Amino acid sequence: MEGLAMLRQLIGQLQELLELYGSHPSSLVLPSPLLSPLPHPLHLLQPLPPPLLSQFHSHHQHQQQHHSWCVLNVDDGSTDDYYSLIMAAGKSGNFKMLEPCKPPHAKKPRKERTRGKSSGTTNTAEIMEQQIWKDFPEDLFEAVIARLPIATFFRFRSVCRKWNSLLDSQSFSQHCAQVPQGNPWFYTITHENVNSGAIYDPSSKKWHHPTISSLPNKMIVLPVASAGGLVCFLDIGHRNFYVCNPLTQSFKELPARSVKVWSRVAVGMTLNGNSTCGGYKILWVGCDGEFEVYDSLKNSWTRPGHMPSSIKLPLSLNFRSQAVSIDGTLYFMRSDPEGIVSYDMVNGVWKQYIIPAPLHLTDHTLAECGGRIMLVGLLTKNAATCVCIWELQKMTLLWKEVDRMPNIWCLEFYGKHVRMTCLGNRGLLMLSLRSRQMNRLVTYDVSNREWLKVPGCVVPRGRKRQWIACGTAFHPCLTAIA
Repeated sequence: MEGLAMLRQLIGQLQELLELYGSHPSSLVLPSPLLSPLPHPLHLLQPLPPPLLSQFHSHHQHQQQHHSWCVLNVDDGSTDDYYSLIMAAGKSGNFKMLEPCKPPHAKKPRKERTRGKSSGTTNTAEIMEQQIWKDFPEDLFEAVIARLPIATFFRFRSVCRKWNSLLDSQSFSQHCAQVPQGNPWFYTITHENVNSGAIYDPSSKKWHHPTISSLPNKMIVLPVASAGGLVCFLDIGHRNFYVCNPLTQSFKELPARSVKVWSRVAVGMTLNGNSTCGGYKILWVGCDGEFEVYDSLKNSWTRPGHMPSSIKLPLSLNFRSQAVSIDGTLYFMRSDPEGIVSYDMVNGVWKQYIIPAPLHLTDHTLAECGGRIMLVGLLTKNAATCVCIWELQKMTLLWKEVDRMPNIWCLEFYGKHVRMTCLGNRGLLMLSLRSRQMNRLVTYDVSNREWLKVPGCVVPRGRKRQWIACGTAFHPCLTAIA
């Protein structure tokens, strides 16, 4: 009786399974591949009824012709015969009882499924890749590389000599000139390491610490201007000028100035064209009205003329503010009278604009974005301090406030004597805000009106945050030559 109960339970499970897959509900259906080995263990059965034996022989002959289904009717034959058949098949391993609680086999990951296949096709793939790169057009190759991120390119050029030599290729320079300029980088000098620079990349939000071996080590040189990927340096004694590409170490020491003026000067830099291939010019101007222009194509300083009498001397230049370059014209900020003086590097013409500064303004500096002249400074009233942005209205020559730092950030300045230094004034501004208890670096995107905090500058293998002393913005260019 126990065997009969087990047999009925097994047949019931099989019928439920077959009903699930659309088979006849009243019959036990087994796929023919499962039953094909069953005649082999039949010698273990003693004896089998003739009806059952003839049923399996006929099924075996039928399945050799085509795949079919074998239907076992429980009502035919005796219960013991069916029970013996099922037990014999189970012992032989050709028929397995169903385990309803056992989960289905999990699908193998793609890596495991392709592991065996990939080993056989490795050599073919390598040959194919070599053939593809061999026939790859050289101009298209350079066009793709010119659009790589700067940091990626320096890892890329270390692969082989050919890729490293791209910096000297004229066609590669042309491809780089066609790539639209992104956000500028910032070359800065820290209080702790005045003889080495720190470069900040705003796209990756990382600091880099290059070593410009050509710069003099025995004197302090400060970045004062930039153009076309080149940075202009001036030694702290205001005697010697240097031009360098911080990325490629292209370096030049400019000849001595013809005018012996060792007082503090303001410096501006412009390109003759769209890139350094057409040369560049550097202007220095002193408060007494003395000025000179350096032309890289002539490699000499010249004095194009004198300051016009309509411009009041001394200039009282705001040396905390760097010059702004727009369409070949340099703009400098002055404090008495308040306003701007400009010099057209192409036509050699000086102009003066009297522009009153906003009230309660300190540490202000000029900035530029898309041909617009901007002003950034600290607005201090009572114990509250805030960083504000103004734009110069061309029609009225007045400053109009366009944005200010979020109030929640300004709360940190409350009651503190905060000083501000603008480290870059080209579209993306970097501001250093510091006091005795605070040292903050922030960037401001003029176009998007977005304020972001800058991670602290830490020297390699160091932990202490560095205090930024000064800096300038420059657009990274791999092909700029000093």
